[in-house]
Amino acid sequence: MCGILGFVPATGKRETDLEGLCERMGMEMRHRGPDDSGVWIDPQIGLALGHRRLSIVDLSAAGRQPMMSANGRYVIVLNGEIYNFGELRKLLESSGYPFHGHSDTEVALATFERFGWEAALERFVGMFALALWDREERTLWLARDRVGEKPLYYATVNGTFLFASDLAALRRFPGWSPDIDRDSLGLMMRHFYVPAPRTIYQDVYKLSAGGWLRISLDSGGLALTPGRYWDASEVATDAAQNQRALEPALAVDQLDMLLRKTICDKMITDVPLGAFLSGGIDSSTIVALMQAETMKPVRTFSIGFEEAGYDEAVEAQRVAQHLGTSHTELYVSASEAQAVIPRLPDLYSEPFADSSQIPTYLVSALARQQVTVALSGDGGDELFGGYNRYHLGQRIWRRSARVPLSLRETVSSLARRLPEARIEQFFDQLRPMFPERWRHKQIGRKVQKLAALLSIPDEMEVYKALISMWAEPSTLVLGSSNVDLVDQFRGRIGGLPTFPERMMLLDFLTYLPDDILTKVDRASMGESLEVRVPFLDHRVAEHAWRMPLELKVRRGEGKWILKKVLERYVPRTLFERPKMGFGVPIGAWLRGPLRDWAETLLDSSRVTREGYFRATVVERHWRAHLEQRADNAHLLWPVLMFQAWLERYERPH
Repeated sequence: MCGILGFVPATGKRETDLEGLCERMGMEMRHRGPDDSGVWIDPQIGLALGHRRLSIVDLSAAGRQPMMSANGRYVIVLNGEIYNFGELRKLLESSGYPFHGHSDTEVALATFERFGWEAALERFVGMFALALWDREERTLWLARDRVGEKPLYYATVNGTFLFASDLAALRRFPGWSPDIDRDSLGLMMRHFYVPAPRTIYQDVYKLSAGGWLRISLDSGGLALTPGRYWDASEVATDAAQNQRALEPALAVDQLDMLLRKTICDKMITDVPLGAFLSGGIDSSTIVALMQAETMKPVRTFSIGFEEAGYDEAVEAQRVAQHLGTSHTELYVSASEAQAVIPRLPDLYSEPFADSSQIPTYLVSALARQQVTVALSGDGGDELFGGYNRYHLGQRIWRRSARVPLSLRETVSSLARRLPEARIEQFFDQLRPMFPERWRHKQIGRKVQKLAALLSIPDEMEVYKALISMWAEPSTLVLGSSNVDLVDQFRGRIGGLPTFPERMMLLDFLTYLPDDILTKVDRASMGESLEVRVPFLDHRVAEHAWRMPLELKVRRGEGKWILKKVLERYVPRTLFERPKMGFGVPIGAWLRGPLRDWAETLLDSSRVTREGYFRATVVERHWRAHLEQRADNAHLLWPVLMFQAWLERYERPH
């Protein structure tokens, strides 16, 4: 886990002090690699490659980057881990490659030298973003792992191509002055994140998951050619078309064995190792299988909150006790959690508004006190049907489609007139009468969203409504259009046979890399902690897509097969509970201790002066929230996160 950066100019355009500039850019992301740094330059070309190192495998100087291949042709900078480097090394040693250390980076270099660019990428099992300079061909190659666990940004500034793991590094390049992309801002208001390949800036991009980019130098300047070595939509479609019935017990055996193998790969490290544990299905499965693979107690970490409905520490403690892990928990006060908020613009150098970023940072900080690497259970929902929307969306669509649209629109209109607060009060009185699995948080907001779904005429529009915060961002963001992320992906998901599977794939392509993995990467790297995600090993993903849907979602129950695996290690009573998410009570905080902070950022004169949002719309939702006529936290938080980011990076000081 590290930070990488570099730049290469068009012919005849060279920066002075290449090494100093590269070092200054690298210092902007030193949290990604506090242990060491390195620069390699080609003064004749004007190219520089930089690296910030968090030492994980091969802690010696032999693991330093940038690293040159044995034949002197290639130079690499790599962020992440190649988990199967041991197998690849044995193969390469048999052909006589002269290794000097035992790092995965040296193995990656040798693999490129032996097999070539794309064939090498296809052999890697890992999470990574990397840059490879071919000195012979005068070509720079960039690549990102299949799922998008590691970030990579790029842009062209005054004829120079530059890339980095963090936007903050790019900002240090001379002449950097891109405009904010208002359509990207609108997408952030809708989804809480800016989806790849977009960024918050015009003409600045993220490399897409499973993608590569070739930057060639020729007499005419720089030629950029994109490509892809792994496409989740193609893999999922091919797998779905070759699904076959499988006896459930055998399917559970196969998944158990595969997960144990991939978790063993993720446990290889030269530094202390642990795992996040919430007590839910995904993290409990990872920890259970880790503990099954080692004789020593696994170090596990969880965060607890004083606020009712947000505390998972009790469940995590029960699972930890049953498995015999070395468990550490920390109960965090509201004030301690709120103290993280001023740091968010620095942690997330691009606007980002999933409020679970706060507890994710806190549990990362807790884990970093004891370990340098932690395993996480992310990805289980997208691969095994865990989100409520997968069965809820299909149920809503099937039932509502039987009713004439005009009648649905009338019922929807009447239901949406009920204030969220009134709905909450009504259900609060009835809550003790419901089974525990029905006692959901934010029931008023969910009822309003359900009412809105009744009038939708298309199944993918149902999905879009389920994942949207601001349904029409152009009503809020000045100068933006309602860019439709779902429409952009319709062609890539059409080969899947069922609506739930299409939703799962869309989440895998968008929400997973651009929200979940972005959140985890930035929060953990803010504390120089490497997080590994076993469920997102591409072999696990491909195996999951080959499973029939009924092994994942049964009678409205998601992650059926994953629960069956976990039952072998943990009693079902310890993990069977309503899905909580990993959140904090932002709505209550905005009415209380965060009110002054929010008032400053949402001040109408300020919003008007800056010119990104319609001040009247912001003010209306803010007042309704303060007066408890609605819980608008989900609408206000992305506005606040953008405003805080704008204050940190774009406003003159």
